[in-house]
Amino acid sequence: MQDIIQRTVTISAAKETIYDAITDPGRVVLWFPSRVEGTYEKGEQPVLDFGRDGRSRIYIVNAVPHSCFAFRWVPGSNDFVGDVLSARSTLVEFRIKEETNGRCIVTMTDSGFAALPAEAAARSYGENSDGWDPMMRRLENHLRAVETGIR
Repeated sequence: MQDIIQRTVTISAAKETIYDAITDPGRVVLWFPSRVEGTYEKGEQPVLDFGRDGRSRIYIVNAVPHSCFAFRWVPGSNDFVGDVLSARSTLVEFRIKEETNGRCIVTMTDSGFAALPAEAAARSYGENSDGWDPMMRRLENHLRAVETGIR
């Protein structure tokens, strides 16, 4: 069983702008969930509402301004709104590395699939692997629009 999904994009935007797009509830809804319910801060468990695709409670593990944002969530369940810490979950990390040319490398890693029950692990890995591709493109497109002044 594969354990890690990783996607990397290079974006022409300041690390502060990228971090805000990932961590500001008013901006994250422009590319990821359609709505955030609750407090979107380290140690909190807000709910990400994906509309007809369901709702997912997350537990925010880490928030280091301009470099890292990480949360745990229960993959494969379209409507998990229980305590994330009481369920088997994967860890989603966004890392931002500033380059010298005004660009940043954003790496998203979703890990921990091997610790899930076998059937759930295979299904969740496939769903998340397919899902992160369009989400990272949406993040990239959102940031391109911000940088060019188109909203």
